[in-house]
Amino acid sequence: MGLNGIDISGWQEGIDLSAVAADFVIMKATQGTGFVSKDFVRQYQQAKENGKLVGCYHYAEGGDYVAEANHFLDVVGNRVGEAILCLDWEGQDNPTFGKNDFDWVKGFCDYVFSKTGVKPLVYIQKSAMERIDGIGDYGLWIAQYPDYTPTGYQETPWNEGAYACAIRQYSSVGQISGYNGNLDLDKFYGDADSWRAYAAINGENMSPEPTPQPVVNTPDGSTLELVERTMSGEFGDGDDRRANLGTRYDEVQSFINHIYEASANDLANEVLSGKYGNGDTRKVVLGDRYSEVQGIVNGEAEKKYYTIQSGDVLSKIAAANGTTVDNLVRLNGISNPDLIYAGTKIRVK
Repeated sequence: MGLNGIDISGWQEGIDLSAVAADFVIMKATQGTGFVSKDFVRQYQQAKENGKLVGCYHYAEGGDYVAEANHFLDVVGNRVGEAILCLDWEGQDNPTFGKNDFDWVKGFCDYVFSKTGVKPLVYIQKSAMERIDGIGDYGLWIAQYPDYTPTGYQETPWNEGAYACAIRQYSSVGQISGYNGNLDLDKFYGDADSWRAYAAINGENMSPEPTPQPVVNTPDGSTLELVERTMSGEFGDGDDRRANLGTRYDEVQSFINHIYEASANDLANEVLSGKYGNGDTRKVVLGDRYSEVQGIVNGEAEKKYYTIQSGDVLSKIAAANGTTVDNLVRLNGISNPDLIYAGTKIRVK
């Protein structure tokens, strides 16, 4: 059980967190009483936008812990309650390290908790963790590496289980697809809910802001009506048309594509079946195909058919329809005028 993640700072300025696989990202926000990581805001926002759990850390310089804590909280701002808060306690640029570890770390953590209701985690190397033993109910983020061999995420990092911690940093030379350089690799011993509990104010998880859902249009009307409105330009073209038609886009665009791809004869038959309406509606819907299709339709409209009845002869049928036997033979390709069958449909005009 656990989550894989990374911690980053200005050394990874410009990192594309959308391209790097990580369940969580902890970002350096501040150092001392004046430094702010210049890529912090971008890194944080990009991590959130890509669905990663987030954390912020302050690198201690061992001065006035109240001043350092206030600087950290000023920069973190309204991210409190959303991100886990961490103190990075190590020796570089920190003259208090190894001299007054317990009091400084406890003072910083107690002050942050009193101001925010959030209990920060403490990052410290394994060899120094005993120095802060008993500081209070603050999670530990322990750094311990077996060596400096490049590695990817590990399911069971070296020496796992030898001591309790919330997060284990097990490599500073991690190699993860999507970033061309070394990364600190971490394992969090919990799930997403556990992470949010560490970030929670007074133990109450903040509900994440709902991701705005795109507005999906569903225009009213029959398919034919929407096609007419589309062909009239109401819904635009390309992406605009897709957005404006919303859930009706596929049916409408398929209808339009058929008009442009079908043969004129097929369209004429569909006109006669009533598919494209009448008058101006038909003209708008058929667009550039209207004239050729309507020409066929007009020709079909002038045709007249008759179904032969028992006892009929061609001369009788011709007389009843104002035509001649020869014309009936020609129109219908009849080979023997004296041999016709009841039930056969023939053209008489």
